[in-house]
Amino acid sequence: MLIEYIQAYPKTSIIVIALLVSLFITIINYFLMDKTRMRELKAKQKEINLKVKAEPDPKRKMELSSEMMKHTMESLRHSMKPMIVTFIPVLVVFWFIKGAFAETIISKSWIWYYIGSAIVGSLVFKKLFNLP
Repeated sequence: MLIEYIQAYPKTSIIVIALLVSLFITIINYFLMDKTRMRELKAKQKEINLKVKAEPDPKRKMELSSEMMKHTMESLRHSMKPMIVTFIPVLVVFWFIKGAFAETIISKSWIWYYIGSAIVGSLVFKKLFNLP
């Protein structure tokens, strides 16, 4: 029944699937990510970036860039846990989507509908869940 609906309304289906996957990923991030630490790291990165732009000394710019890289690596470590948890389910969804949309009118372009919908959905859900 689901496959029949997808084949009857492929554009709507891919948008809904992308939004559901985005919501799933956002919920996982909400519960697994250390939001206060991520906000601190983003604030420090922004502050250092402003200092780098204003700094005329190349040696000092390199030091600041190195410090910013440390903060970037820490933020990547914090975002790795939610990414690992969502990786397998998202792969399963993509495997399903590829098969389900193979015989629809958007068989060659479903990925673009997915990407566009997922980006918009992620931005909206990040704002709704107040994620960094």
